[in-house]
Amino acid sequence: MSRAKTKETKANVKNGVVRMVFALLSIIVEVVLIIFILITMSTKLVWFSAGFSLLALAIVLYLYGKKESASIKMPWILLILLVPIAGLSFYLMVGQNRGTKTMRKRYEEIDKKLLPLLPDNEKELNELREKLPYAANIAHYLKEYSSYPVYKNTDIVYFDDALKGLESQKEELRKAKEYIFMEYHAIEDAESWHGIQEILEDKVKEGVEVRVFYDDMGSIGFVNTDFVKRLENVGIKARVFNPFAPGLNMFLNNRDHRKITVIDGKVGFTGGYNLANEYFHLTAPFGFWKDTGLKLEGDAVRSLTITFLEMWNAVKENDVDDVSFGRYLKYYDYKAADDGFVVPYADSPMDKIHVGEDVYMSIANSARDYAWYITPYLIITDEMISALSLAARRGVDVRIITPGIPDKKLVYSVTRSYYNVLAENGVRIFEYTPGFCHAKMSVSDDTVATCGTINLDYRSLYHHFENGCFIAGSHVVDEVKRDFVEMFSVSNEVTQYYISDRGRFLRFGQMLLRLAAPLL
Repeated sequence: MSRAKTKETKANVKNGVVRMVFALLSIIVEVVLIIFILITMSTKLVWFSAGFSLLALAIVLYLYGKKESASIKMPWILLILLVPIAGLSFYLMVGQNRGTKTMRKRYEEIDKKLLPLLPDNEKELNELREKLPYAANIAHYLKEYSSYPVYKNTDIVYFDDALKGLESQKEELRKAKEYIFMEYHAIEDAESWHGIQEILEDKVKEGVEVRVFYDDMGSIGFVNTDFVKRLENVGIKARVFNPFAPGLNMFLNNRDHRKITVIDGKVGFTGGYNLANEYFHLTAPFGFWKDTGLKLEGDAVRSLTITFLEMWNAVKENDVDDVSFGRYLKYYDYKAADDGFVVPYADSPMDKIHVGEDVYMSIANSARDYAWYITPYLIITDEMISALSLAARRGVDVRIITPGIPDKKLVYSVTRSYYNVLAENGVRIFEYTPGFCHAKMSVSDDTVATCGTINLDYRSLYHHFENGCFIAGSHVVDEVKRDFVEMFSVSNEVTQYYISDRGRFLRFGQMLLRLAAPLL
């Protein structure tokens, strides 16, 4: 049986890659054709050339006036001014990060139904304010600008390795009585997923409602197009986010990068890991794969449930969506041992609020002793560079861990192009030598920590649907700090190298990479 699954998996991966290549080539051909037609019209029709130039100028002025980071606006402005037709076409297709008007309306409508079902928890916020004022300020921000409240009465378990998270997840899945929700950026139809699917099939036979939701782009090299149909054939409800297909799709740039499992509204899991073999050391294409996660049990699971239901009900207009959410949002009599605070939160590109970036910067701005971060990719705005640099100049021990072995060489080169400006301002840079670190976390002052799906890069901070957990005053903060200390011990500090003279050609190349970073 395992042998048959292995053969099927190889076929699925091959078919997925073929579909991705075909779709990409189709899109490229369409883009080239559009640009060719526009250039032809521009050279033959004077009025069209003048009109297009005015349009390009109007877009440049619009970009200049936008209330967003100059480091994001300037590359687009330069590209449009240098090559107006190609630059403007490219910007209209992938430069806007708020999706289509139709998609924004869909999310607004479902959020109007779901977000009011979150508790106010003003009492918990006031208690946090008395104990940890600066943590309360961040929790207040999350409530005001993402609608997600702070909780107590929640036990939190930290997993310093994705495999530990997976084993705990499977154990809790076996206990499900009412429903299971699973939302992941990537699912690989291989051994790690097969172990989960066997449990899900058993649960379906017991009458448990099971839903699986995944991003098509994230999973395109891992599953075949009939994956949803095969899940539905065994009673598992499944949906795909934003299918990747030939044709110009203005929403293509926005992906679902969230990782969430909810069981009966009582237990939830989140973190950096997807459901693919490399995350659990069954394959090792980039050395040791470092990833982390959290298990929540108690009141805070309600927010993870709301986050899942948002994506499930907004994904397609012609799906049959939930009419009532009552059965998924019950209150349970639970007494937590953990006395800390937690805010599970979500970030969406459908609005103008960059929650993930704001939380990371707030931690740096509020830190007194130290602020440590780990990210697989480091591609950040000038505002975040300033926040990290200012914290370091104030005497805060600011450190960032990035991979020692890259999974994407171009992105790795872009990541390294940011080292110099940070290192010169006192930020310490470490590269994780055992392999690829995929964890997305921060910890500060033995007081607060974050763990979730949010990378320190433009895609996570501006284009993707993300989620994370802000934790304060919990034993988990100490556990996250200990894990950071362990990672530092096996990492190579490269701070001094990137302060020293790197050579003119290297500096020039890195400058170009940083300039192009927002376009990637």
